[in-house]
Amino acid sequence: MVAVPDLLGRLQGKIFNAPVFLERMTGGTEMCAYVLATDVDMTPLDGFGLTGWDRGFGDLRVQPDLDTVRMLPHRPQTALLIGTALHDDGTPVEVAPRHVLEAQLQRLRDLGYLVKAGVESEFVLYTDGPTDRQPAWPDNLDYSLQHPPIANDFFRQLADTLNEAGIVHEAIKTEGAAGQAEVTFAYGQALKACDDYAVFRHLVRDLAARHGMTPAFMAAPQTGVGSGLHLHLSLWTENDKPAFAHHRGEDLPPVMERAVAGMLSALPHLAPLYAPCVNSFKRYWPHSFAPTRFNWGHDHRGCAIRVTGHGSGAHLEVRLAGADANAYLALAAYTAAIAHGIEEGLTPRPACDGDAYEELDSVPVPADLGEALIRFADSTIARRLLGKEVVRHYARAARAEFAWYRRHVTDLERERGIR
Repeated sequence: MVAVPDLLGRLQGKIFNAPVFLERMTGGTEMCAYVLATDVDMTPLDGFGLTGWDRGFGDLRVQPDLDTVRMLPHRPQTALLIGTALHDDGTPVEVAPRHVLEAQLQRLRDLGYLVKAGVESEFVLYTDGPTDRQPAWPDNLDYSLQHPPIANDFFRQLADTLNEAGIVHEAIKTEGAAGQAEVTFAYGQALKACDDYAVFRHLVRDLAARHGMTPAFMAAPQTGVGSGLHLHLSLWTENDKPAFAHHRGEDLPPVMERAVAGMLSALPHLAPLYAPCVNSFKRYWPHSFAPTRFNWGHDHRGCAIRVTGHGSGAHLEVRLAGADANAYLALAAYTAAIAHGIEEGLTPRPACDGDAYEELDSVPVPADLGEALIRFADSTIARRLLGKEVVRHYARAARAEFAWYRRHVTDLERERGIR
C-alpha cells in the first residue's frame, strides 16, 4: 500500500502486488494529481494551479519513502509506505501537505533548530444504528477508569493495533463528552509524529467499523461538543539541547519568547491550515477548552498557546486545531509562525493571568471560514512564510469548502424554517 496524505490528512493511494512493486516501483509510481487538489468527496475541481480540467488531470509521481514502511495489523501481509509527491522533473510538489511541513522544518533547521512534536487527538465514536448514529457511551467519562464494555474492548484492541503498527502511544482515555476519546502519542521527531497520526486515523476507522462504530474526526461533531487536535512542540539545538528548557516561575528563554510572539503575530493569518472546514469554527466558543482569542499563558488551557512542561520537557501546546485538521498543515502553520518570531526578533504581549475568554485586548479567532479565508488569501505574512503557490492552493480549497456549504440547505435550516 503506497499512500500520500491528501489536503484533509487522509491517506490516499493504491494497493500494489508486492512482487511487481519490488521489481518495478520502489523508484516511484504515479497517481492522478487531483488527490492533492480536491475536496472531502474527491470532486475534480477547477481553479488549482497544480491540476484541473484545463490540464486534463494528469499524473504526478509518488516516490515511496522507505523509512516510513510498516506492517498494517488490520491487513495481514500488507506493508504501508508513505510517498513523496514529485513533479515530472523530480522536484517536490510544493503544495503537498507533507512537503509544506518539510519546508517549514527546513526553515527552522536553517535557523539552527530542530522541531520535536507530540500529538494529542480527540474524537467521538458513534454506534451505527439502523436509522441514526448515537454516541457509543452516553455520559461524560472524562478520566474515568470505569468504562462500558464497548469502550474497554475498543481501547484494548486499539492499543494492540498501534503497538503492532509501530506507533508509540502514551495513553488512551475517555474524554468530557458522550462517546469521546483521547489518544496521546509519544513525543519525537516532528515529521514522523504526523506520519504516525495519519496512519492512526486510518487504523481507527477500520477498527471502529469492525466494532460497529464510526469515528467522527470533526471539530464540533455535535452542538456544544468540541474535539481538538492539540499539538505539543519544542525546539532543540542541533546538538540536541532543549531550547525551551526552563522551570515554572522563571522567565521564558528568549527563543521561546520569540516563538510565542511569532505565533501570536502570524497564526491569525494562517487559519485555513489548522481550521480548514466550516465546522472548524463551531468549536471556538467561550469556556469550552477551545480558544476564542490568540493569547498565551502558563499552564492555561483557555489560551490558544499553553506553556507547559518542566525543565528540559518545557514546551508549547497549541490548542487551535480541531480534530478535522490535517496535522501536517497545522504543524506547518505553527512552525512557520515560530520561524517568523525568531527571524523578526518579536516580543510577546504579557501572559494571560485571568479568564482567557475575557481578554478583550487580544485578537479574536476568525468567526467563520469566510473571515479566515479573506485574511489568509490577502496576507503578506502568509505569502512570505508559505509561498504564493501554497497560499493560492489552500485558499482555493477553502473557497470550495465554503461554497459547498453556501449552496446546500441543512437539516437545521429546515427545522427552523418549516413551522
